[in-house]
Amino acid sequence: MPDVQGWRAKFGVLGPSTNTIVQPDFDAMRPMGVTNHYSRIFTPNANAVSNESSRAGTEVIAGNVLDAVRSVMTCKPDYLVMGMSAVTFFDGAKGADAFVKKVEDEAGVKISVGSHACAAALNAYGGVKRIAFLSPYWPVINAEVKRYFGDMGFETVRETCLQCKSWTAIAEVTEDTLRGVLRELDGDDVDAIVQVGTNLSMVRLAAAAEMWLGKPVVAINTATYWHALRANGIKDQMQGFGRLLSDF
Repeated sequence: MPDVQGWRAKFGVLGPSTNTIVQPDFDAMRPMGVTNHYSRIFTPNANAVSNESSRAGTEVIAGNVLDAVRSVMTCKPDYLVMGMSAVTFFDGAKGADAFVKKVEDEAGVKISVGSHACAAALNAYGGVKRIAFLSPYWPVINAEVKRYFGDMGFETVRETCLQCKSWTAIAEVTEDTLRGVLRELDGDDVDAIVQVGTNLSMVRLAAAAEMWLGKPVVAINTATYWHALRANGIKDQMQGFGRLLSDF
């Protein structure tokens, strides 16, 4: 018998314990009959004040992922959705595939991750070759993001890393700041703009930016949840979250 609330799909959502953006973002995009069940990956709110500390803090999150997987699997979800992006870009496309395999082997169900979801989103729009991206990260992690997109056939023309000072500080970045970054990244030499870093609140701003920039603007939380819905045969189209959810 199907779950009376999640009769179409039960999603187990994995995200750092410091992340306050993914849960409300995913719930805002949730169609009737789909339920989200958040499992927090234990993450100390480490200060990220250098390339080294930023990378080290991210590795701590990666090391605790499987504990969160085991926890959420007790509610018998049909599918997993990764609400943390940095580790899914590490070591390029091969590293992303290895991460997916590790989680799926443990869980016994499939997962959508931010890196592959963003690539799928760019391909869905069509005609995207040159991108710009922004992140809350430090340069050492931006380099991993750029490497991944290169592996997937996208040329990074420009990038910005906001160098947020802690994991919770990422959620404090204002729309005014992000709007300015989008304008700096845009140009005739860019086919699309991508935002990575799941604790950065951009799903609605990205949707609005598509209208005033006239090109795809992909927010990673939108891409990841869209990917999970479509992977489960859920084709509902929604307004307010950009063309990805309304058109594809």
